[in-house]
This record gives sequence, structure tokens and C-alpha cells, in this order.
Amino acid sequence: MIKIIVSEQLLYHRRKSGVVYTYPVSTAKNGVGNGQGSFKTPLGRHRIHEKIGKGIPEYTAFAGRKPIGVFSTDVEHQRSDWILSRILWLDGTQTGVNKRGRVDSRARYIYIHGTNEEFLIGQPASHGCIRMCNADVIDLFEHVSCGETVLIKP
Repeated sequence: MIKIIVSEQLLYHRRKSGVVYTYPVSTAKNGVGNGQGSFKTPLGRHRIHEKIGKGIPEYTAFAGRKPIGVFSTDVEHQRSDWILSRILWLDGTQTGVNKRGRVDSRARYIYIHGTNEEFLIGQPASHGCIRMCNADVIDLFEHVSCGETVLIKP
């Protein structure tokens, strides 16, 4: 089970061994909220819908959940919120809270993913997703399963 505590900017993962691993994260700059178009991190119980990026190089950039090449800081980029290394696509499990209608986390493309702005990890900075350092999201990716519970708390 994964537990993300927004006020702490931390992700806790209890592995099958019973050991809990802790990772710093960056949640939404706009705070918490489940509404479509809010650019907020959704609260509540989710599950991992899909794992994307197995075996690809660290810092690989994604567009539309497809790898498009390795991100380079040497190139001037038009956007700042890059999705890098791995994607854990979340699906809400609570109808009316984070599933269906205008609050559907999966339809909002809420992910746990790597970022090009690792210097912002530990403070709210994303557009709704949960950002992690690239090495951390790769480590987490290797130890989670599709269907695993993700609880996001204030």
C-alpha cells in the first residue's frame, strides 16, 4: 500500500516484506482537490491503474504516455512539467469523490511520475500529479503492482 501525506510532502510505501520506504514528493502547487481542470492533487483512495515505462532509461520523457526520448537540460524546453522515467497512472475508487464525472482521477491523468524539476521535490509544485525524483520513482515502480492501493491524505 502507498500512502501520500500532502502536508508532509512524503510518500510511504509498505512493501510485501512489511518494511515501509519513505520518499519525498511534490504535490500540486494549487493544493488539494478532485475537480477536473483544478490542477490540484486529488484526495482519497486510488489504485494503480497502469505501470508505464518498464525497462526504459532514466530521464526518458513521455508525451501521451509514450516515450519520446531522453530529457536533456541542454535543450530549451517550452514547458516545465515534464513526465519522466516512469508513470504510475492512478484510478480513483470512490464514486463521486475521485471516480466518474468531473472528479475522475484517471480521466484527469493523475500520475505518480519522475520530473525534470527535482529541486522542487519536498514542496508543492506540480499541476496535480505526484512528482518524485527519477531514481525514487524507478525504485518504487519496481516494487508496486497494478491494482495496489494508493491513499492520498491531506
